[in-house]
Amino acid sequence: MAQQAAGMSGFDFSNAMVVITGAGAGIGQGIAQAFHAAGGRVALGDLRKDAVERAAAGLGGERTFAGAVDVRDEKSVQAFFAAAERALGPVTIAVANAGIYPNCPVLDMTVEEWDRVMETNMRGVFLTCQAAARSMKTGARAGKIITISSGAYASGRVGASHYCASKAGVVMFTRVLAMELAEQRINVNCIAPGYIKVDTETLPPTSDFETALIQNTPWGRLGTPADIAPAALFLASAAADYVTGEVLSVNGGAFAGRMYLPLSTPKAR
Repeated sequence: MAQQAAGMSGFDFSNAMVVITGAGAGIGQGIAQAFHAAGGRVALGDLRKDAVERAAAGLGGERTFAGAVDVRDEKSVQAFFAAAERALGPVTIAVANAGIYPNCPVLDMTVEEWDRVMETNMRGVFLTCQAAARSMKTGARAGKIITISSGAYASGRVGASHYCASKAGVVMFTRVLAMELAEQRINVNCIAPGYIKVDTETLPPTSDFETALIQNTPWGRLGTPADIAPAALFLASAAADYVTGEVLSVNGGAFAGRMYLPLSTPKAR
């Protein structure tokens, strides 16, 4: 079964133990499915216990562990890693995916709202990566750590100052951690998704917002979690052993330029 799955994905993770936060839905769940299909042992963590248990059950229950984790809380993260490693063995790959993306203009934003985003999107990445790196270093194991940022790290958006700032912070944190862990041969890289269509507990985006995004995406569609998962597989594979401290944008070409602009001069006849 592992060989069949590896053949379908192009990668074989049958010897890997993968920890993924925010795996109860969306991008995290898609990444968990991909690693599991490629033969990996997968530990799914999420603040929502019911959601993450359903996600793990959807993988068939074999080679999986599901646990509730609050990535903002150091003790919760440590307890989750300890339980995952007891169930599936030492971690070799970690994906710090958990994040939130509310909208609020700066002048209307409360300190609590700002802190909530920073605690989840920044502190959560820090604590997840720290726990993974400490385990890998203690066991003298080379490993792969992947953070999930966003195209928002390089392109601001009205109403998302806290989100954009947090995702820019994730990129710089990734680069510094990559330097610090290079001696242990622990690769640290970042994926910056474009807009990914997922179910959300917050207010859904307007159709005008999504239409504008599609118009500025050369690929002409919104992304899905299945578009992000292959990037995670690549960065976690031996094919990326000489890649560290990098940001891999997966956005259908949205960073290529301004697709919405017409020709600046008339077409030649």
